[in-house]
Amino acid sequence: MAIYGYARVSTTDQDLETQVEKLVSAGCGIVREEKMSGTTREGRAELETLLQFLRSGDVLMVTKVDRLARSVADLQEIVKIIKAKGAALRATDQPIDTGTAAGKCFLDMLGVFAEFETNLRRERQMEGIAKAKAKGVYEGRKASIDTAEVRRLAEEGAGATKIAKQLKIGRASVYRILRHGQA
Repeated sequence: MAIYGYARVSTTDQDLETQVEKLVSAGCGIVREEKMSGTTREGRAELETLLQFLRSGDVLMVTKVDRLARSVADLQEIVKIIKAKGAALRATDQPIDTGTAAGKCFLDMLGVFAEFETNLRRERQMEGIAKAKAKGVYEGRKASIDTAEVRRLAEEGAGATKIAKQLKIGRASVYRILRHGQA
């Protein structure tokens, strides 16, 4: 039996140190770390590696369920994979034991709250943006593409592919600028 730890934060400026310390203290021989959003499993290579590596009797340990998934569907899918391998899921900061009915129920409730929190955060963000726009202080993200340069290169006869490669942007962006005059 092996105990594997999984630590995750959403942004690169967040710190994983506290999670890693807790996981090592809980007996994790290997701790995989990731700085990715938990709203989807897509692109989370470290989690996928752990899920593939788990064997019967192993334990996947996290500090809290929201480090594993931010949606109920993803959480249930991850738990299904863990269970199919004969492994277990545990959390250092929450009483989770996927081997009992009460533990599974508690896990599902925590998953619902994690998803709810994500949705609330998104709503607050959208409200803040709407307020800032109404006050005239929100201008959105600064343009990262020099539209004048795209037009200049096009006028010189360069094709969309050449422009995209030269400016290190997507071809679709070149077409959008030439068609609509926006980035």
